[in-house]
Amino acid sequence: MHLCVAHTPDADDAFMFYAMLNRKIPLIFEVENVVEDIETLNQKAMQGVYDVTAISVHAYAFVHEFYRILSTGASVGNGYGPIVVAREKIDLERALIAIPGKYTTATLLLKLACNARTVEMRFDTIIDAVKRGEVDAGLLIHEAQLSFEDFGLKKILDLYDWWNSIVDLPLPLGVNAIKRSLDFESQKAFLKAVKESVRYALENVDEALSYAERFSRGLDKERLRKFVTMYVNEFTLEMPYDVEKAIETLFDMAEEKGIVKKPPLDVLR
Repeated sequence: MHLCVAHTPDADDAFMFYAMLNRKIPLIFEVENVVEDIETLNQKAMQGVYDVTAISVHAYAFVHEFYRILSTGASVGNGYGPIVVAREKIDLERALIAIPGKYTTATLLLKLACNARTVEMRFDTIIDAVKRGEVDAGLLIHEAQLSFEDFGLKKILDLYDWWNSIVDLPLPLGVNAIKRSLDFESQKAFLKAVKESVRYALENVDEALSYAERFSRGLDKERLRKFVTMYVNEFTLEMPYDVEKAIETLFDMAEEKGIVKKPPLDVLR
């Protein structure tokens, strides 16, 4: 069996797939690895391009007919999440905010939290756009959540804090999804393998971090470790049911506001 597996160019994804891609665990299938930014993966999932792919939770609403969610591999915020930053304090309702893609969960959360004007940019160009004054503010995902102060920027809105003020649940941001068209045994075999890969990384942190460092975009080792352990944790190894509840709640809120129709949730365990 040959599977095309896509993940983001981010240290947390590299960390969780390290053991699988470097044959540290036994595999009964061949893996072709593709690395692309999350919004590109969201859009390609709508075309059913890859057998297994990282997607934003928000994007699942648009691809649920083709993919089901895997219970291993979720990126979940527990005390942290996407943030909006600016050069100085601003009124978000009047600001032009750079977003990392309209199908990202961060963008969905921003739409739920306020009525802002937005412009799409690749996630790793947003800080520079804010610094140069091309936009009033930027919505940050990935490691920029830890490094924005290095660029003289200020946090204007913490979307985890906003979420937590309304919902007493962790914040689901990204998931791994697998094609429904694959036979069920293949789906289960991949789920077992990715769970073993995540477990290996969590049990061999320094080894997996050494591999993930090439995707760290300049983070020092201390911040790299902090970032990776923020998003690869007990929620990643096996999605608890309160994360499923959180996904349902997020889509309930989005449907109520007329942003997107709530999809039926299907998690392979």
